[in-house]
Amino acid sequence: MPSLSNEGRPAGVLDNPVQESATLQRHVRALVVSPNIEVRRALLRTLEALSTDVIACSTQTQAEEVLSRQTVDVVFCDEHLPDGSYDEMIHPNHWDRRIPRVVVTTRTGEWDLYFEAVTKGAFDVIRSPWYASDVEMAVIRAQREESQLAPSRAGA
Repeated sequence: MPSLSNEGRPAGVLDNPVQESATLQRHVRALVVSPNIEVRRALLRTLEALSTDVIACSTQTQAEEVLSRQTVDVVFCDEHLPDGSYDEMIHPNHWDRRIPRVVVTTRTGEWDLYFEAVTKGAFDVIRSPWYASDVEMAVIRAQREESQLAPSRAGA
């Protein structure tokens, strides 16, 4: 089970940027949704180091527009947005493409949020500041789940 704990980590210190990863099996598209420019920048740097296509926006409305036009594999979404929350990313009303895996980003790291988000359907919850490996593992897990679902979709 992923951990929200940053115990033992110096405050504000991140892992070294992820080196090109040999663990990603195919190209991944990610969407970062955060009104906080520092959160967006940190996630962009980490995801780009994984050779991931990344789109960033700051509101739920912008994210819905992106998702209505293209498919993404994983969404990194702040728990609170100016016009909504991560919940609207998990349970969309406005687009009919495949619902991506949503990773909730939080600065509080409260276990209640973790359990609530996962119960509602979030793929994972990571606490800021995060290690680059936290982000990498979320992407790898999302990719692995997608590759496991692909054969079952082909047979349907």
